[in-house]
Amino acid sequence: MPKIIDPWGSELMEDYGKIIKNFGLEVFSPKLFPNPNRIMRRNVVFAGRDLKQLSDVIKKHKNYYVLTGLMPSAEKLHFGNKMVVENMRYFQENGAKTTHILVADLESAATRGISLEDAKKRALNFHIPAYIALGLNPRKTTFYFQSENIAVTNFAYEAAKKITSAEFKAIYGSTDPSKMLSAMTQVGDILYPQFKERMPGVIPVGIDQDPHIRLTRDIARRTKTKYNFFLPSGLYHKYTPSLDGGLKMSKSKPGSCIELPEDPKETCKKLKRALTGGRETREIQKNTIASAVLGKL
Repeated sequence: MPKIIDPWGSELMEDYGKIIKNFGLEVFSPKLFPNPNRIMRRNVVFAGRDLKQLSDVIKKHKNYYVLTGLMPSAEKLHFGNKMVVENMRYFQENGAKTTHILVADLESAATRGISLEDAKKRALNFHIPAYIALGLNPRKTTFYFQSENIAVTNFAYEAAKKITSAEFKAIYGSTDPSKMLSAMTQVGDILYPQFKERMPGVIPVGIDQDPHIRLTRDIARRTKTKYNFFLPSGLYHKYTPSLDGGLKMSKSKPGSCIELPEDPKETCKKLKRALTGGRETREIQKNTIASAVLGKL
């Protein structure tokens, strides 16, 4: 098992129990939150950080924020992106004072080679309308571009003084300059809603993004005297399995995922080709399914 969680996708960890143990996460329980949504109830959301703090502010109707990012590196979304939006919508409908969606155009340029111009076009023409179509209230949601938020980039430089290269490597596995710049900007993004009002916040993301939240919480502790930030809570869902049997769907491999939007005929073709069941042969798989169905009749 890898010793790191890689937000840029080169390493994936398969054992969620070990992820919780090795990285000091809290096991998620839907009982913590009022009217949990379907992916919370179905154990797709499996872990988090500072969940009790988040639960308390929701139940006591105190101010908190919800924030996540979108990466405009692909022309479409997939089910993994949709799960993040479902959780954003849940918190938006359960008392979050502010909802922020950052467009990670700087990170996309640094780690994916997407120009700022192309990232902006993709976000405005597709990603932002798609997030609204999936249920976010546009009147309650603030979208912004990393490259246009000077407060975030200014804080990134300040945050960079609070961590060593050795600590960064321990979290991310390398000290690649583009990744370091991207991560420091992410710290500014995650804390950005607190620049105006100190309040708890939650970041719903896939588990692969936990390093950014761990780093942010470290920076928040180290700047406590000056800023007194609340440590942001993390809420993590599992990887969306790939149609080819892999652990995670990937927008860079269209055949591995169901894209949004997608022609229903193309979706049917993908599902027919999808790897299912994990049995040794087609015949054994068919018999297993038949036995399971008969057993429920």
